[in-house]
Amino acid sequence: MYIQYTMDQLFLPMDLETDIPENHLVRVVNDAINRLSDSVFNSAYPGGGRHSYHPKMLTKIIIYAYTQRIYSSRQIAKAVRENIMFMWLAGRQQPDFRTINRFRSERMKEVLETVFTHVLALLVQEQYVSMDHYFLDGTKLEANANRYTFVWKKAVVKYQAKLQEKVHTLFQTIEAAESEEDALHAGTDLPELGEASALTAEKLEKAVEQLEESLQEKPKNKIVKKAVRQLRKDLLPRLQKYEHQIQTAGERNSYSKTDPDATFMRMKEDHMRNGQLKPGYNVQIGTENQFVLGYTVHQRPTDTKCLKPHLDHFEETLGKRPKTVIADAGYGSEENYSYFEEQNIQAIVKYGTYHKEKTRAWKQAIGKVDNWSYNESEDTWTCAAGKTLHFRYESETVTESGYTIRTRHYRSEDCSTCPLKATCTKAKGNREIAISLTYMRQKNEMRERLRSEEGYTLSVQRMTEPESVFGQIKNNRGFRRFLLRGLQKVSLEVGWLCLAHNLLKKAAMTEKRKKDKAG
Repeated sequence: MYIQYTMDQLFLPMDLETDIPENHLVRVVNDAINRLSDSVFNSAYPGGGRHSYHPKMLTKIIIYAYTQRIYSSRQIAKAVRENIMFMWLAGRQQPDFRTINRFRSERMKEVLETVFTHVLALLVQEQYVSMDHYFLDGTKLEANANRYTFVWKKAVVKYQAKLQEKVHTLFQTIEAAESEEDALHAGTDLPELGEASALTAEKLEKAVEQLEESLQEKPKNKIVKKAVRQLRKDLLPRLQKYEHQIQTAGERNSYSKTDPDATFMRMKEDHMRNGQLKPGYNVQIGTENQFVLGYTVHQRPTDTKCLKPHLDHFEETLGKRPKTVIADAGYGSEENYSYFEEQNIQAIVKYGTYHKEKTRAWKQAIGKVDNWSYNESEDTWTCAAGKTLHFRYESETVTESGYTIRTRHYRSEDCSTCPLKATCTKAKGNREIAISLTYMRQKNEMRERLRSEEGYTLSVQRMTEPESVFGQIKNNRGFRRFLLRGLQKVSLEVGWLCLAHNLLKKAAMTEKRKKDKAG
């Protein structure tokens, strides 16, 4: 009546591999990591102490866990004890959650990128990617930080200036109130503090020490005693705190107290619909055939300034630069275009006004410089009304990375009688324009490239490349918030995500190839 059922009997075979399907994803992960040499992991293990779990085993279970939407070290350790796939990868060994977390966030910090490049070489060898095209894009992921522990650099600078002024006023009060020569002598170093804006915690510390020395000679000086108490307990600690906060922020506008490496950014996932800024990181990836070829993590909210460090890091990791980079308008700038020219990289990168230029309103706008004519030999512009704008002077602007933008300024001789002035400009005087001829040339060249057959095809393909990868990671695999804190550990998390994505994609592509061959 029933199939025989008993739990008190040993069954054969005992090998877990017999329960795993031939084309299962776990076999793809196992095969890819087994191809790595053990020497890849040597730098992560200096030696000494008890024997460690094999790094290949830990790498396998973490990558497979990320493909299964399991990111918590405790959940991974639980799966190793209960899930057949994890048990097979681990060889029935059972590392605890501390071992798993220490391995993925500490031991692998110098090794993970090497593992990533070896797996990427495997994908190139098996012709899943060619490395000819590099589709670049970025997305913002929320940091593992409190959303309300923010520090705004502008506010700190303002508080610091007020405090510096308050300290100077206090010292001036001490100096004015003292009439004895020895008290005045104690205050002779005060002018060395300089202007209020130049006052530092180090200078204030020395000034307070001098006041304390004067108190030893006249311990009943109430004015100095009160000032020293206020400086020690309130003003000096606050100034030190402000200096530390400004140093921590660096070039950023903000950071989180619970994760100082995280910057407050505007996220696409705005559930409250109030534009609230959240602590996060800007993740940049380059893809081909929806495989991740390179990844970096940045503290800047905008993509424009992430391009150069991302491609520089790609060269450091793989030893070469991409042949062709395809990106959206968020990366279009004179500095980036010049970078492509210097590095001899073909770029299919839109600029900010590319799509607007196609509209009828743009083409009919007489005030747009793009609709005017430029005389290169005479270095003059002719507006829609036929007025000539002559060159006046050239200015230079240096960006944070050291790139110099040269802007040429032009002005019309007389616009007072022009019937089109009201439509052309709101300025009361003659029309003035500021143009970077380098950027103008770069935009013209990029416009032609984007309108070519190859450029149009690649720009359309870009929409299905990194965007799809981000969709897989954030929506399909539910990774929307980092688990670890700090730029270095967050970069490791992204590395694990990209490794898992590539092997997941490889498994799907391998299955598709087999079906196409069988069909």
